Amino acid sequence: MSTLDNNAYFHAFKEDISGIELPLRFTFPFCYEPHPLAIIAAQELQAYLEIQNEWTHNFGLEENNDGHAIGKMFGILVVRDQQHRLGYLAAVSGKLAGSNKHRHFVPPIFDMLERDGFFLNEEVHLNALNRKIELLENSEELAQTKSNLNRLKDQWDTTLDLLKTKLRNQKKERKETRTRLRPILSDEAYETLMEDMRSQSLKDKQELQRYQYNMHLALESENLKLQQLLSDILTMKEERKIRSGNLQRQLFEQYNFLNAEGQPKNVIAIFQDFDQSTPPAGAGECAAPKLLQYAYSHNLTPIALAEFWWGCSPASEIRRHKNYYPACRKKCEPILGYMLQGLTVDPNPMQQETTLQTELPQIYEDEDIIVFNKPAEFLSVPGIYVKDSVYNRVLKRYPNAGPIIIHRLDMSTSGLLVVAKNKMAHQFIQDQFIQHTITKEYIALLDGVIEQECGLIDLPLRVDLDDRPRQMVCYTHGKPAQTKWERIAVENGKTRVRFYPLTGRTHQLRMHAVHPEGLNTPIFGDDLYGRKANRLHLHAAFIKFIHPGSRQEISFQIPSDF
Repeated sequence: MSTLDNNAYFHAFKEDISGIELPLRFTFPFCYEPHPLAIIAAQELQAYLEIQNEWTHNFGLEENNDGHAIGKMFGILVVRDQQHRLGYLAAVSGKLAGSNKHRHFVPPIFDMLERDGFFLNEEVHLNALNRKIELLENSEELAQTKSNLNRLKDQWDTTLDLLKTKLRNQKKERKETRTRLRPILSDEAYETLMEDMRSQSLKDKQELQRYQYNMHLALESENLKLQQLLSDILTMKEERKIRSGNLQRQLFEQYNFLNAEGQPKNVIAIFQDFDQSTPPAGAGECAAPKLLQYAYSHNLTPIALAEFWWGCSPASEIRRHKNYYPACRKKCEPILGYMLQGLTVDPNPMQQETTLQTELPQIYEDEDIIVFNKPAEFLSVPGIYVKDSVYNRVLKRYPNAGPIIIHRLDMSTSGLLVVAKNKMAHQFIQDQFIQHTITKEYIALLDGVIEQECGLIDLPLRVDLDDRPRQMVCYTHGKPAQTKWERIAVENGKTRVRFYPLTGRTHQLRMHAVHPEGLNTPIFGDDLYGRKANRLHLHAAFIKFIHPGSRQEISFQIPSDF
């Protein structure tokens, strides 16, 4: 590690960078292509990670790991010091090897792992509460009380059912006796019989009431015991909730961020001003805020930013070793939005109208439908910022009727898109999508070699709430997603496949391709789950459905252009 002056975290470039021009603006952190200086800095940091022996962390890169591997996000910030010398800072998201202090990485905004600090001291109390709650919830006394209560309920209910059946039978017998004896008894004898029966009926009802009362008393005693045990657990959980909330607030009070103009602001106020929300746990612990905070605090000018993943991917999200990633939205967007104030930053490419001159090829039209060959990087429907889309293009042509989008393709996906020209056509074709009777085929080029010939991928998906629009595999809250696939050919280290989606979840084919339990290989050019290229190599090549007007089967096919 090289250092300049007394700044221990300023790393001088080992590679000659004299011929590389500086960027005109700072990196837009949520969608970017790493600047050449950032790439060199990242590569030098990766070289350090491969050879360092100062700490030990299981990234899951060894063939024989212990099953507790955790990959990490690292970041670099190219900076210029007051002597106009270029270097870079390095940071890691969260803690590393159980510590926040490492010689090579800038420190956190606040070190919650400081010995004798309020965070660790309070964690001792919270951990003790957790253990008490766990012991009570798993105690033999609680289990036995629940068992006794259930057993008593079953016993009482069974006996009660028998008693009610007995009373019904006795009532039936009395009725039959009255019917049988009424014709042969005198009025006086019949009235005496009726009085005896009424007395017996009253005794039967009183017997039932006494039984129900005794049952209630017996159950109440056992139930009170159970409620007392549960109340103790609930009281501890409420105490834990209050202490945890107080600890989180006290923790957030320590997180004060600078912007490029040197103005400090607390993280609570940052999130309030952003969208009236409360900071999520871990806000401020990501690499990018750490890097900018250190730069501002030490009179270093930020030049370019990049973040990359190091290690194995989490089970649900998709992170690939050494791939570059944008900053996360939920935790970092409010913070970085504030910290970048005062810097000239690259525009958000997702807000740029880049397709106005793009042709939208039409391959079929009749009175009910229009079929387009949608280009890659072209929206199906208008976005928040970008309005040019298939929908708006058709709306200009038919301003009175207006198109109805039946199904969508991801912005990055090219291929066949069907648009309805009236509500009847829309409903008729949409019903076929709902019933899964429409046949669709996609062609994709995967960024690696697939050995299998074909298969079925069944991985439930839901949106990553911390990092929209990314999706994640979730067996608890995910929606079912199935894809059949077959290999077409292996071409120059890449595999051409045909996908048959049986469901239509967001990013389904992209996730099923890249996930380790799927094909474990991203689609070539997938900038969300793999590596960016000239385009996402995914194309909707074939569709077949029943025409809403003719009620005849109709199909369309367009080959991919990659």
